[in-house]
Parts: sequence; structure tokens; C-alpha cells
Amino acid sequence: MTRSINNNPNSVLSLREMIAAAMMTAVTAVCAWITVPAAVPFTMQTFALFCSVLLLGGKGGFFSLLTYILIGAAGVPVFSGFKGGPGVLLGTTGGYIIGFLFMPLIFLAAEKFFGSRIIPQIAALLLGLLVCYAFGTAWFIHVSTNAVTLEKALKWCVIPFIIPDLIKLVLALILTSRVKKHIKLT
Repeated sequence: MTRSINNNPNSVLSLREMIAAAMMTAVTAVCAWITVPAAVPFTMQTFALFCSVLLLGGKGGFFSLLTYILIGAAGVPVFSGFKGGPGVLLGTTGGYIIGFLFMPLIFLAAEKFFGSRIIPQIAALLLGLLVCYAFGTAWFIHVSTNAVTLEKALKWCVIPFIIPDLIKLVLALILTSRVKKHIKLT
């Protein structure tokens, strides 16, 4: 008797969820390549992350993003500017990339407590983004070769991104609500 991966109770993700997570990993890589250069580049990475979490849930979104980070850490050029390798994660923007992992974890907690209600989901995404900003900014200050103050780091790395990231969140909410009507990913 054979068992499908989808029916394996010991499997963390079903086959469908693994395929969807892999697809969103690829989407995240492509969105990271859409870049406007700055101290911390403007990318569509956060848009892809919002979409991953909204489409796949916290668990699927976490594995999709973790796969993206591990592939990039291995040297595949999936990060902004077609970069890859551990140097990116250890560099000034690495904290933001690692900080992305908090978003699906916070979203997963919101799913456990509130189910699939939209207001708690939005709140979880916003809190995840705030934690990502905090982690990334702390890392930016820590690894910067010049003595960067918190004020300067916020001015360079957070404030210019708030409005664009909120716009990306709204676009992700619109897009994923439409996609969910037609495709069952989880």
C-alpha cells in the first residue's frame, strides 16, 4: 500500500503546499530583482512576501521565505541586484531579509488565535513589517562601518519605505483576494 505525501500525517506541508511554496519562492526572487537603488534598495520583495503569506498562510509563507533565504545564502543570485551568498545576509541589508521571517510567524500566530479574519491578518502583516524594520535597522546599525545613529538609520532605511510598503500591502490584499477565488493553493 502506497501513501501520498498529501495524506502523510507526519508531513509538515502537503505536496500541494510544497509546490505553492516553491512557486512563491520563485516569485519572491523575481520581485527582489525589481529594484530601485538606495542605501537599502526599494524592491518588490515585500509585495511578494505579503502575497506569499496571504496565499499560503503563515506556515506555507514561512517555508517559502526560508527556502528563498537558504537558496540566496547558498549563492544563488535571488536577492536584489542579482546578488546571492552569505555576504548579502551578513551585509547591511541582511537584517531586513532575515527580519522577513518574523512576518509569517506573526501571521501564523494570528491564524491560530483569530482564524482567517481579515482585520487580524492585516494587523499581523503590519506588526510583522514593524518587527522586520526593527530587526533590519538594528542589524544595519550593527554592521555599518561608519557610526550610524538610530536617527540616520531610520531616515535611510525605514521612513522612505513606509508608504511604498503600505501600498504593496494594499496591492497584495487586492491581488490575493482575487487569486483565492480561482485557485486553491493550500
